[in-house]
Amino acid sequence: MALALDLARDALGTDDVPVGAVVLGPAGQVLGRGRNRREADADPTAHAELLALREAAAALGTWRLEGCTLVVTLEPCTMCAGAVVLSRLDRVVLGAWDPKAGATGSVRDVVRDARLNHRVEVVGGVREAECAALLRDFFAGRR
Repeated sequence: MALALDLARDALGTDDVPVGAVVLGPAGQVLGRGRNRREADADPTAHAELLALREAAAALGTWRLEGCTLVVTLEPCTMCAGAVVLSRLDRVVLGAWDPKAGATGSVRDVVRDARLNHRVEVVGGVREAECAALLRDFFAGRR
């Protein structure tokens, strides 16, 4: 989570929402990194999670990320939760829950929907206060 938090802080430099994500391989090695880049790239899909998943898939040479873990500072949205399921990740470790748009257990639970062919373990609240404070401070400066 420390690396994901560092990536989230990097997003502040481009006025992006400070969210960072890391994909870890089965042995704990870093396979992919991402931070929100929607503002920087003018790309609505440039969420930290998707960028980390793309980098991990490229590193492994396959879209199947079985045995891997996504570590992210904020609970994934519906788009990112869908990508988590489609990439066949084993688990998501998240910092802060997202009571407005979360899709891994708070508002929705896309990753554990019994109708899908793959379900993902979710571990929430890791360094939650630190992750939430980063987001709270970012949005407080905009209101």
